Amino acid sequence: MAHLGTRFLKVKVGSTEYTSSVSECAVGSDPADSDFTSYTDAAAGGSREWFLRFIAAQDLATGSLWRYLWDNPGTSVAVKVNPYGNTTASTSEPHYSGNVTVIMPDGDLIGGAANSSTTAKQTFECRWVFAAKPTELTTGSF
Repeated sequence: MAHLGTRFLKVKVGSTEYTSSVSECAVGSDPADSDFTSYTDAAAGGSREWFLRFIAAQDLATGSLWRYLWDNPGTSVAVKVNPYGNTTASTSEPHYSGNVTVIMPDGDLIGGAANSSTTAKQTFECRWVFAAKPTELTTGSF
C-alpha cells in the first residue's frame, strides 16, 4: 500500500504544470446545492459537487497560475492532479483528471500581510468546481 506523502503531489492546469507555485492542493466534494433531487441521487446519498482547492504563490507574470486565473475567469479548463508524483499512472498510484470552471475567488489576490522572512510569499486561494466527478487514470503519463 502506498500512502500519500506531503511532498510529491503535482498539478497541471491545461498543459502547464504549476507544482512549483502551489503549496496546498486537494480534490474534494460537498453536497450539491440543488432544487431537485432525483431518486437516483437520493439513493446514492445525494448529488455531489466536486472541486479542486489550492493555495498558490502570487506571481503576476505571464505564464503564472495567478495570471491564468486573472485572464480566464469563467472558462472551462482541463486539470490533472498527480497525488503520488509518479510519471506514469498505475492502479496503485493513479492520477485524477477532469474539467473545472475557473472561478475568481473572494479575498486577497494581490498583496497580504507583512512577514520578516526572506522566503515568505504572498498567496491566494481558489476553489474551482469540476463539471463532473474527476476521472481516475491508471495508465498514461503526467
